Amino acid sequence: MKKDKSKALLLLKENLLWVLGCLLYSVAVNALVLPNHLAQSGMTGASVILHRLFDLPVGAVGFLLNLPLLFLMWKFLGKTSLAKTLWVSVILSLCLDGVAWLFANYLPVYTGDKILASLICGVLEGSGLGIIMTTGATSGGTDIIGKLINKRWPHISVGTIVMAADGIIVTAYMIVFRSLESGLYALIVAFVSTRVIDALIYGTGNGKCLMIFTKKADEVSKAMISNSPRGVSIIPAKGAYSGEDNNMLICVARKSEIRKLIKIVKSIDNQTFIIVSEANEILGNGFNTDF
Repeated sequence: MKKDKSKALLLLKENLLWVLGCLLYSVAVNALVLPNHLAQSGMTGASVILHRLFDLPVGAVGFLLNLPLLFLMWKFLGKTSLAKTLWVSVILSLCLDGVAWLFANYLPVYTGDKILASLICGVLEGSGLGIIMTTGATSGGTDIIGKLINKRWPHISVGTIVMAADGIIVTAYMIVFRSLESGLYALIVAFVSTRVIDALIYGTGNGKCLMIFTKKADEVSKAMISNSPRGVSIIPAKGAYSGEDNNMLICVARKSEIRKLIKIVKSIDNQTFIIVSEANEILGNGFNTDF
């Protein structure tokens, strides 16, 4: 009973996140993309082209365009991947057309500076897609194309395929409507949305990884553990040039803790060699435990 309750709560949480993500994305499309004639990547971009040519609803057209891809996904990638993607596609379709009706009848759209429109659009779209992706789902479209082609030709990355597919759709928009400008604005939208998606999925880079090369590994590690909340791992190392045996300490910490940790290390071994690098996502005790 308890297990069923936790599953129901997780399903409810995911659905709320999917609706929120789809609403944010839909606001971006209806309040910024359509009024400012911006090109759009993904399957929504193809829907926008058909909307402008034939005045068809963006959401419904997008869902219909997704159906053949969803069928191929079911046939070649399995039912597990299909269920979430299909349901999110339905939610997105309903949100796109529902929000379109709201903006057509009640809410104002933005038709000012197109650079500002592109920046805000990127933030909204990135936030919407990022929220959806944090649950392990996608909205379909070119993501499915990427996975299908990658399954057939594994040496081609999904990201490369998605980028190529999106580029074709944006190029088609520019050719059909003879507007190079709209494609350039689409690049701004894509760049900003990608950065926002990465921030939501991987964090904002608040984590750091310390790699410390020292001959006093035991002393340094004990001092770090006793004077900070962070753990340390000791890995034997050998200098390729000197041939001397050494030790490498690895420690992950929050950005605000780095300066203190370096001071601790230097107070014991002033000859140590330290590398500080970004840790986009840290999973485990003391950091993100939601995995």
